[in-house]
Amino acid sequence: MSPVILHLRAETKPLEKRAALTPKTTKELLDAGFEIYVEESSQSIFDTKEYEAVGATIVPEGSWKNAPTDRIIFGLKELPENETFPLVHEHIQFAHCYKDQAGWKDVLKRFPEGKGTLYDIEFLENEQGRRVAAFGFYAGFAGAAIGVKDWAFKIISGDDSADLPGVTAYANEDLLIEEIKSDLKLALAKNGGVYPTCLVIGALGRCGSGAIDLFQKVGIPDENLIKWDMKETAPGGPFKEIVSSDIFINCIYLSQPIPPFISYETLNVPDRKLTTIVDVSADTTNPHNPIPVYEIATTFDSPTVPVKTTVGPKLSVCSIDHLPSLLPREASEFFVRDLMASLKELPERDTASVWVKAKKLFEKHVERL
Repeated sequence: MSPVILHLRAETKPLEKRAALTPKTTKELLDAGFEIYVEESSQSIFDTKEYEAVGATIVPEGSWKNAPTDRIIFGLKELPENETFPLVHEHIQFAHCYKDQAGWKDVLKRFPEGKGTLYDIEFLENEQGRRVAAFGFYAGFAGAAIGVKDWAFKIISGDDSADLPGVTAYANEDLLIEEIKSDLKLALAKNGGVYPTCLVIGALGRCGSGAIDLFQKVGIPDENLIKWDMKETAPGGPFKEIVSSDIFINCIYLSQPIPPFISYETLNVPDRKLTTIVDVSADTTNPHNPIPVYEIATTFDSPTVPVKTTVGPKLSVCSIDHLPSLLPREASEFFVRDLMASLKELPERDTASVWVKAKKLFEKHVERL
């Protein structure tokens, strides 16, 4: 049997420093008989020399486009929207085109046009229907960090006309924790020592547990943490408890239409405490988005956008759709470690359950075109 050939493409999404393969996992796959090409990257947290040192073949950035068709192109984030050429390879990536997102047809049609195949990472599931790997923990962790940062910024600056300044990736988790603790300390000094009340919906999942972990590590007391999951949201929103919190983190995985968690009506009340929403799920263009009070995905350069309210304090939403890139090294290692068992099944992808299910799902959505 010929070895599986993986081609790790360089990420092109602005400020995306994560990688679908780390040097450690590249070595593990090479030792398992894979052949691996790694593109030079102007963004990755990992230096090309780290991959070269473990035996990968280094190739120019963007060279996947003209690579032999027997290579599987492996990346994380979606391809640039301004590119429309047919895709002739097998691709493993997050494509964001199975849930009727804006422009999903344009994204998906490139695969059948080139007779290529998409294995969407978001839908790689085991036989029990559980995702085999996800960035959820560090998405929640980073989202909660920005939530505290925005809440603190509003208090420290005292300027309702200013939005939270841009943020950049941290070399490691300790540096992020140190900075958020510093922001929190300054805000508490101006806020009479009163900690924010933080409500997390989806608290029992990967993402929600990451948010809770961040809150605890920066010193927010447990009595200030409200942990909701499916039981608490079962009656259907909107929920007044969200408006009574200072920071709201949405960590649910939206798989079907549900009543909105908040609305303009519930926000426009004089006793609203809520000043910061972090929509980690970032279903911005999904017609069933349960946070229907904003319309654009935010970025690390501009992490928040204001919500149009007529009464109460200034309210902002963070809806960055690649939050784990705030901690790119830890997030990449965490993610690929979970994915390794499935990657090692790629030589048998025509029969291995994870890959067979992913291909059938791809074909199902292609039929929708």
